[in-house]
Amino acid sequence: MTNLTEHTNAIAEILKARKQTVAVAETSAGGLVSAQLLAVPGASAYFVGGGVLYTGEARIALAGIGDSDMEGIRSSSEPFAALLAKTMREHLGTTWGLAETGAAGPSGNRYGDDAGHTCIAVSGPVSKVITIETARTERGENMWRFAAEALALFQGCLDNQD
Repeated sequence: MTNLTEHTNAIAEILKARKQTVAVAETSAGGLVSAQLLAVPGASAYFVGGGVLYTGEARIALAGIGDSDMEGIRSSSEPFAALLAKTMREHLGTTWGLAETGAAGPSGNRYGDDAGHTCIAVSGPVSKVITIETARTERGENMWRFAAEALALFQGCLDNQD
């Protein structure tokens, strides 16, 4: 089993020291990003909220991103991850937004992405979007990898903040 704080102690220290906050949106990581951020004692100092936006209904209800906002954007893409991160940051009034969207497996998604595909975005003082392809079909393994990659990207943005 993966240690829940393996990737988050350093992130928590930085956020607390800077008095910064984060909001999270996840799809295929299923809440593992939020769980890791919340596993650090004192998480209430920096974690404002998050959601697993696994369906279109959840996207609309939890993030307020309607179908018209999605025009020209497909799920499981870099533009969608960036929109999720920015929207969560704005809706919850946080310093940072962190989002992940993809296909955990064992098969690909309806958008044509193979299992092991995820797009991750950070929105804030430093913004960045990446795509990861694990080439793996094991759902649980991909979910943990997606969460680890999201937290690594977030930590990189924190480290590069002016």
